[in-house]
Amino acid sequence: MTSVHMIVGSAVIVAYLVVLALNVRTATSGAEFSWQKIVSFGAATILVVQYLLGFSLLGEGRDVPAFHFLIGLAAILPVGMEHGYGSQQTSAVDRGKIGALANVMTLVVLVVAYIIGDAR
Repeated sequence: MTSVHMIVGSAVIVAYLVVLALNVRTATSGAEFSWQKIVSFGAATILVVQYLLGFSLLGEGRDVPAFHFLIGLAAILPVGMEHGYGSQQTSAVDRGKIGALANVMTLVVLVVAYIIGDAR
């Protein structure tokens, strides 16, 4: 189960890299793909699956530094910023800028959590 958690963690990072690329494109060109929001929600869904796997591992009695899951849970804040605040902007460029900033913050938090978890 730990290896599944690590694989899904890698998938979350890759998914947010894709979403970041899409939001940077929107921020620079003002053009959005019709399916861009679906990809962003897909990345957030993979993150929720990662949370569920992590809580399952904790329930099994796995020992992990508290900072690993606290920093991982903190990733929900920039995700909420992207989906809550960014999606309400009327300008596609503004949505892209806010989304890209939120994606960078999400990636930083997730990579830190990944490194802490991988060090175990």
